[in-house]
Amino acid sequence: MATGGFGARYIVSEAAFAIAGHAALQAWAEQGEACDAVLLACFGDPGLFALREQCPVPVVGLAEASMQAAAEQAARFSIVTGGPRWAPMLERLALCLGFRARLVSVRTAEVTGGQAAAEPDRALAALAQACRDAKDQDGAEAVILGGAGFAGLAARMEPVVGVAVIDSVLAGAKAAERLALGAPCPYARRAGAKHTDSTGLAVTLADRLLE
Repeated sequence: MATGGFGARYIVSEAAFAIAGHAALQAWAEQGEACDAVLLACFGDPGLFALREQCPVPVVGLAEASMQAAAEQAARFSIVTGGPRWAPMLERLALCLGFRARLVSVRTAEVTGGQAAAEPDRALAALAQACRDAKDQDGAEAVILGGAGFAGLAARMEPVVGVAVIDSVLAGAKAAERLALGAPCPYARRAGAKHTDSTGLAVTLADRLLE
């Protein structure tokens, strides 16, 4: 397991998202152990396409895996996550991944993963209400609970929401496991671009880009 070594603790802007993509690439570059698949364990999947370009093994993100799981269960789905800035970023990602027509809404609650850990009952109530609103007002037939910090809450929420609530971490872990065990890769693999030189990058990342 590799953890990003720099950037915002919570992604709340386009700038923080871009930095997180760099951090994901750096974490991959520093990870020396061989693996059969990579799980990008940050909802929103920063750096997903760059990692896919460079990694010799399949790469899956939490948001992508969740959207795939939702699309397999429902014609229309919504995403509930923390922070209002996420809505346009997730809509753009859904478009890039081919799920935009199925995504009926992105609803946000003022809850972070840290707050969910500190006050789980309060966080659960706020997130469950957003999920119910997605079902009742937007017509969602399934709801993705997006965010690594919300892992484990979906199962508690589903009985009071009334539609399937998808745990993004569980969806991502299952998808990565399938790929690691040899399931067909759901996207076209491409060879990494041939970089010639770079300036200011960490040595580990610069070296990886030259491989």
